[in-house]
Amino acid sequence: MSDESPAPPGVERKAEASAGGAGPIGTASSAHPSRSANLALIVVCAAQFVLQLDFSVVNVALPSIRSGLGFSDSDLQWIVTGYALTFGALLLFGGRAGDLFGQRKILLIGLVLFGLGSIGGGLAPTPEALIAARFVQGAAGALVSPSALSSLTLLFPDGAGRIRALGIWQGATAAGGTAGIVLGGLLVELLGWRSVFIINVPIVVALVVLVPRVIPRPAARQRVSLHIGPSLLITVAIALVIYALSNLEQFGPVNVVTIAPFAVGLVVAAVFVVMELRSRDPLIPRDLFRSRQRSGALGVMLITGAVLAAYVYFVSLYLQTVLKLSPLLTGISLLPATLTIVVLSSFIARRVIARIGLKATALIGAVLVAGGQSWFVSLSTTGDYLVNVLPALVLTAGGIGLLLPAVSIAATADVAAAVQGAAASLLTTSQQVGAALGVATLATIAATRTAGGASVAGGYSTAYVISAAAMLVVVVVVALTFSKKSPPPPTPAPPTPAH
Repeated sequence: MSDESPAPPGVERKAEASAGGAGPIGTASSAHPSRSANLALIVVCAAQFVLQLDFSVVNVALPSIRSGLGFSDSDLQWIVTGYALTFGALLLFGGRAGDLFGQRKILLIGLVLFGLGSIGGGLAPTPEALIAARFVQGAAGALVSPSALSSLTLLFPDGAGRIRALGIWQGATAAGGTAGIVLGGLLVELLGWRSVFIINVPIVVALVVLVPRVIPRPAARQRVSLHIGPSLLITVAIALVIYALSNLEQFGPVNVVTIAPFAVGLVVAAVFVVMELRSRDPLIPRDLFRSRQRSGALGVMLITGAVLAAYVYFVSLYLQTVLKLSPLLTGISLLPATLTIVVLSSFIARRVIARIGLKATALIGAVLVAGGQSWFVSLSTTGDYLVNVLPALVLTAGGIGLLLPAVSIAATADVAAAVQGAAASLLTTSQQVGAALGVATLATIAATRTAGGASVAGGYSTAYVISAAAMLVVVVVVALTFSKKSPPPPTPAPPTPAH
């Protein structure tokens, strides 16, 4: 496929291109995508995979980084917080930039920046240099993730093709997270902590070469404003809230270091909302919130993102601190969850959705996740992996494999091509902010419980009680907002015009 081929206007709905607007990949609108569409799917999922890989692989290397560069305990958290802060804060900006300049261009810029940040991290001579590199990696991820997801939704219209593509996307996300834990253990033991950053570079180089060859240029569309003012406001608001949440476990909820940035963040967010309501061309198109199902899906992703991030955080700590497994064995112990998610989201979810619809699939998924979180409540100092952990992992992973593809479809269905980036960034922002909220809040609750005399495992158990309750809220939201109908088949695309 030529790099110069523009996307045909073939999958436009009404006067605008639909969520399934594709480039020269003409058969992407069918249930049997073309080879070109499948190659593009592999590339965008690989981009998402490397983001998730980097996040988890660095977590495993933290103890070695601390001793290698002389980090203090208080500064070490910025290796994680710096990445999460810029990633979460800039997602909406990244999605808007993709709509304005084209998803392919922003994806390439993000990948190059991510590669440079990885080189900077791998060569960092001081703690300050490494933290700066993590800020760059997070900002780059905020360009890559929404651009990759919106490229996927543009290439695969509503219908069986998109259900399959989004399932594979979620499978790549899960696989990257667990693969990072396994790979991180291997790299740190064999090559040292710097290798966890350098490993990204060849992957990024390959993606930069492949993206222009497999992802078509977007069709000409009406130019939209980048909205620098509102973009800056929402970026600052999200950054302040994430920063406050990152301080929650260390300083507690009543410390000025936590309260002040959180309060200022809420004020800035309120100013942003007022500006958006008064704007004729808002940063986040108001049409995206007119669908009750889409609004519900975003709420579900926020809560589920909180639960899933905390679940991985606590189970990893439990395996290492209570069951005394090495980082490598911890990663291997989590493989059943990864395999379950990959199989269900990539191969099973689309068939279940086609048979029983989005609502029923999401409900089953949410109930399974709630069941898995409830099983984790049994964690104790005398617990056993096969009895207390493995069944909970499989239940939770089974639910994730059904719930997240359904939520992704609900959030991105029937979205005009011109705002696919905004829709994708909203979904990713919901998950990212939810993850920050979940880990910070539940880690604080677990630590408070432990400080009150409970065992470490008892603190984790309390956190899982709250996670299970949160998933019951998800069940209610899905029941009230999701449609019973299956996603409609895609509108057939007319032949690609001569170019």
